[in-house]
Amino acid sequence: MKRHIDLLHGRILRSLTELALPIMATSLVQTAYNLTDMAWIGRVGSPAVAAVGAAGMYTWLSTGIVTLARMGGQVKVAHSLGKGEGGEAIEYGRGAIQLTVALALAFALTSNLFTREMIGFFGLSSEKIAADAGIYLRITCGLILFSFLNQTMTGLFTAIGDSGTPFLANCTGLAVNMVLDPLLIFGLGPFPRMEAAGAAVATVTAQMMVTLVLVKRASHDTVLFNKIGLQKLTKGKYFVEILRLGVPSSLQSMLYSAISMVLTRMIASWGDAAVAVQRVGGQVECISWMTGEGFGSAMNAFTGQNYGARFYGRVKRGYGVALAVVGLWGTFTSCLLVFGAEPIFRIFIQEEQVVPIGISYLVILGIGQMPMCEELLTVGALQGLGRTLSCSVITIVLTAARIPLALFLTGTGLGLNGIWWALTATSMAKGLIFVLYYLWVLNRLPGTAAVGQEAGR
Repeated sequence: MKRHIDLLHGRILRSLTELALPIMATSLVQTAYNLTDMAWIGRVGSPAVAAVGAAGMYTWLSTGIVTLARMGGQVKVAHSLGKGEGGEAIEYGRGAIQLTVALALAFALTSNLFTREMIGFFGLSSEKIAADAGIYLRITCGLILFSFLNQTMTGLFTAIGDSGTPFLANCTGLAVNMVLDPLLIFGLGPFPRMEAAGAAVATVTAQMMVTLVLVKRASHDTVLFNKIGLQKLTKGKYFVEILRLGVPSSLQSMLYSAISMVLTRMIASWGDAAVAVQRVGGQVECISWMTGEGFGSAMNAFTGQNYGARFYGRVKRGYGVALAVVGLWGTFTSCLLVFGAEPIFRIFIQEEQVVPIGISYLVILGIGQMPMCEELLTVGALQGLGRTLSCSVITIVLTAARIPLALFLTGTGLGLNGIWWALTATSMAKGLIFVLYYLWVLNRLPGTAAVGQEAGR
């Protein structure tokens, strides 16, 4: 497979597939990465899962922070390359990486200064669980720099049409994580038993390895990375443009995480076992979530480059192809969760009093997988057009609706299942609204290329 995919010419399905398959494979590797952690920590017991789950909400929140740099950098690099402005692309790439480092250091400092308050938010009933969560938070968020760099560099590699490098890097990280998890969690051989802390150390070590691979490959890139030169500060106007596109997506991601944290606090009122179930369900859902998001990243780069080149007809046709592919994947994952809920959940937690709760969660969650995948794809396509603000507004409004809807449904006799249904109902609504909105946006684009002639179909 070619390292750099030409997104402006040739057949759309082939171009999209060549770019998307490594991204989807990377997403599946990252899913396996998370599921490996959960499978091992689940054998310690549901309290350990609850500790990792609570602290892990902040690593999820951090994804929104790095989006400030990653999204603006990825979209503007793709636009610049589509227009043939290589020098401009270099400025945006450099600015994205420099902003990423600054954000990572600020988040790491905050996480270590306010650990007690951050974990205390969830109101965990056990002091031992809260203490373990605090340790996990200090390690994973204190060394968040590697995760931040990985996300931004992955976005930039995708923007230049190279999705193979992030896949290679994440496979390396997965291998490291799979080896270290049992050694550090259970204390095999010369290693001490560290449980939740061991999972954190394994995760951060694996992230370091991913960063090393990305940096090594970047040093040999001739399209963007070898010309960046981080010692030179990017001009202010490029930072402004990165932030203009990054702020809406960042707020969307952080508010999404914050809303999920509020829901986690509501879930905690049903006991620590319910928090553990949510953590496991969230990781299992990554099978479709990260794949849909991965294809959305491919659409981001494909749409960004073709929009920059004013190949509007190619933008429209690309979305139609991608919508069909992602719809099939979402349908498959829905069937997997609905009909395979019990054996899937038992992989992670075997405690008989917890299993029925987990089965209900996976079945309800499974119903909304297909529209969720369509939503993630469409968000990537809209962001590729530079419409990050409209994406954020739709996502924030409908995601925020989960809180009052959950409060209402839990009071109808559904109990904890009311929260699960609130998640699924809003996912279905977002999928439908995003697809209809993007079709409206596409109909407002010219039907043919405004400049030049589109190459290929």
